Amino acid sequence: MGHAGRLDVTTVMSPDTKQRRGRAVKRGRKQVGLAFIAPFGLLFMFVYIVPIVYAGYLSLFQQKLIGGNTFTGLANYTKLFQDAQFWDGVGRVFWFTLVQVPIMLILAMALALALDSRRLHGTKFMRVSIFLPYAVPGVVSTLMWGFMLGVKYGLFGSLNNALGTDLNPFTPSTTLISIGMMVTWAFTGFNMLIFYAVLKAVPRELYEAAALDGASEFQVIRRIKLPALRRSLVIAIIFSIIGTFQIFNEPQILPSMVANSGITSDYTPNLYAYNLAFTGSQQGYAAALALVMAAITIAVAYAVQIRGLRNAFDH
Repeated sequence: MGHAGRLDVTTVMSPDTKQRRGRAVKRGRKQVGLAFIAPFGLLFMFVYIVPIVYAGYLSLFQQKLIGGNTFTGLANYTKLFQDAQFWDGVGRVFWFTLVQVPIMLILAMALALALDSRRLHGTKFMRVSIFLPYAVPGVVSTLMWGFMLGVKYGLFGSLNNALGTDLNPFTPSTTLISIGMMVTWAFTGFNMLIFYAVLKAVPRELYEAAALDGASEFQVIRRIKLPALRRSLVIAIIFSIIGTFQIFNEPQILPSMVANSGITSDYTPNLYAYNLAFTGSQQGYAAALALVMAAITIAVAYAVQIRGLRNAFDH
């Protein structure tokens, strides 16, 4: 019998059979999808969810001299909100973020615009060179800058010996500036690469049309390139805020390399939590501090995201 004479089974199926078959197909597709996301789901649970839950559990206990690890409820949180050392660290990180992040992102945008202008020679080499500091581990970067800026040895020590000066980048009043320079050096290339990728995605026809209309290079940047960077700028700001709120390597390593830097055990919230947990044996209090700091970081990042995306879409 020819193809035209074949009987299509689906035409003689009852409506209930068709519905059951459709549900079975959907169920099979759902199971396949779940199988693909299961590895990520398990990893996410054990790396993120379980530690957060365990930290919440630890934050309800205090290590006491008599009685050992004792359940105290929300006492750690009550104590934390009255802890001046914690809030001093939060304020220090807040002002650091308020100054360092705009400088870093403006520099990253300027570099991305320069590379995208097609007026520079060796753009591939420059792109890799600017991004390279991001590939250097944070500990190695801190050690490198500590050796270079330290007055006992390195660049500033040699300059002081040669010129008879007393320049010191790691005094209590300048240490945060030096750390900001180190962080900017490390992460400017990463943000530059994000902005550069966005600019490369802009259709070249827009630039050609602007050139035909007599637009200058500055007008092209203002009217075409900067608006294209708005949404990526919001993402870069959020990532930068989260990163600066978690600053740890620099204040942890520098005190052992430079003297009288003004870096104390509570210089940043992360450093304070680390010293409480591993030096002061106050794991419960450190867990409460970490959770509160995470909540503050999420709140600030979310506020920036909502406001930034609203402005980006409005334009």
